[in-house]
Amino acid sequence: MPIKRVGYVQTRPLFGEVELNLSSALSLASRADADLLVFPELFSTGYLYLSKGELTKLAEPIPDGPTSKELMKFAEEHSTAVIAGLAERSRGAFYNSAIIIDERGEFRGVYRKLHLFNEEKLFFDPGDVVAGVHELSSLRVGTMICFDWIFPEVARILALKGAQLVAHPANLVLPYAQTAMLARSIENRVFTVTANRVGLEERNGKKLEFTGMSQITSPEMKQIRRASKAREEVGVAEIDPALADDKDLTDLNNLWRDRRVETYKDLLGAPHGVVR
Repeated sequence: MPIKRVGYVQTRPLFGEVELNLSSALSLASRADADLLVFPELFSTGYLYLSKGELTKLAEPIPDGPTSKELMKFAEEHSTAVIAGLAERSRGAFYNSAIIIDERGEFRGVYRKLHLFNEEKLFFDPGDVVAGVHELSSLRVGTMICFDWIFPEVARILALKGAQLVAHPANLVLPYAQTAMLARSIENRVFTVTANRVGLEERNGKKLEFTGMSQITSPEMKQIRRASKAREEVGVAEIDPALADDKDLTDLNNLWRDRRVETYKDLLGAPHGVVR
């Protein structure tokens, strides 16, 4: 299986400045030679919504909206698959979504964030699309978004469906995800690409500072590329997808064969004890 070049595009969007944010991100991405590029969550609109009205104004249909079309054009021109976080409007609902585009510039699917973080719950609808895996640049890629990182079931489902790499558009403000994604890598033996943003959003007395440090991790729990905390940048690394297909941990241990699924029924039950 040939070596692949995968990367993140770490940006600093300005809230509501869709055309400027898109132009800036694509200019940055055009510097990369990659088979797959992952852009941050809500990279074209910014993150800190104050009202449903703002979301209504900025959200676009996928793949028929102008931002989707520009991303598909970029993918085709650069022969680069793209996964990018967008605010999506669909049939009266609003989702924190990621568009999935192959290296020919063709729309392959959309993923809608399953686990909404904090005030996202005030504006977005929870995702209604089962996490799936798409072949992009001859690489099997699954997608999750930001706070999905804290629910290991998402990455596990993608790995069980055959993902060699998990794409992770994000707008991270908590300090944990970069470390947790190393765990997602080793416990599923997959590569991950987290594309985070940088900068500060301060609106109407609310303030969020984003952590940057976009990264690429390996099935061996290694950070093979990491961005800075504060700069806009693009980072690319070469990966061998065959490493993600090898689920042997030792001569006698295989990640899939050693699972004891008959004992896991409690995963689908209600929590015991007090739920706050």
